[in-house]
Amino acid sequence: MSLADYRAEHFRWELDDGVGQITLNRPDRKNPLTFESYAELRDLFRRLGEAPEVRCVVVSGAGGNFCSGGDVHEIIGPLVESDMPALLRFTRMTGDLVKAMRACPQPIVAAVDGVCVGAGAIIALASDLRYGTADAKVAFLFVRVGLAGCDMGACALLPRVIGQGRASELLYSGRAMSGEEAERWGFFNRLCSPEALVGEALGQARRLADGPTFAHAMTKRMLHQEWDMGIDAAIEAEAQAQAICMQTQDFRRAYEAFVRKEKPKFEGN
Repeated sequence: MSLADYRAEHFRWELDDGVGQITLNRPDRKNPLTFESYAELRDLFRRLGEAPEVRCVVVSGAGGNFCSGGDVHEIIGPLVESDMPALLRFTRMTGDLVKAMRACPQPIVAAVDGVCVGAGAIIALASDLRYGTADAKVAFLFVRVGLAGCDMGACALLPRVIGQGRASELLYSGRAMSGEEAERWGFFNRLCSPEALVGEALGQARRLADGPTFAHAMTKRMLHQEWDMGIDAAIEAEAQAQAICMQTQDFRRAYEAFVRKEKPKFEGN
C-alpha cells in the first residue's frame, strides 16, 4: 500500500506533494507517547525506505506542544511492574524508532513548540533539521525520574549536535533549554513565531522535496556513517558516494539546465 493511502492509528499522517506530515495528536496531554504509538512510528519510518512517493517528512505536535515523552500512566506505570526481559524489549523498541528515523532516506524536519521532553526531545534530536519557537522547552529529563541520560541514543546524538560539555550538563541535570538557548547552542536551526512554525517547517520540507532526493539520501547516509570514520576513510567514502551521485539523471538535468540558463527540475533518479 502506498503511503499516500496510509491511515495512522495513533497520530495524524498526511502526504501532500511529496511531503509527509506526522502530527502527534493527544493535545489534552501534551502529546505523550504510548507503547502503540512508539511501535507505529517505528514501523512508519521503516516503511519510508521503500516509499519513493515521500520525499521529505515533517514531525510536529498538536495544540501548541511537541511531545511530553512517554505517557506516565500508560508507559511508566506498567514499566515499574515489569521484569528485566520486558524492560529490555521496551528500551530496544524505543531505540529502534531512532534507528528507523536515522536509516530512512528522507530528510526529517521537526517543528517544535511548547513542551518537548523525554522521548519527545529524542524524536526532535533524531530529526535532521529542527525548527523551534522561543516558547519551546526542551529537556532530556530521564535523570529526574531516576534514570540515566543514556536513553534512545542521547549520549551519542546530543554531543554531536550541541557539544560534549553542553550535552553533559543537560543529561546530568535534566533541566530544560529555552527556545532561544536551544537556537544559540545549535539544537534549533531556526526560531519561528508559534503561528508560523509548522508553515516554515513545511516550506523547508518542500524545498528539500524539490531537490535531488537521491543525493539528499546519500548526504543523510554519509552524515550517519562518518561518525565513526577517520578522516581518510571519510574522504574515500565520500569520493565513492559522489561518484555514484554523478551517475544520476538529476546530475545530468542540473548540467543541462545550467547550459540553458534554467532552474533544474529534479526527479530523484
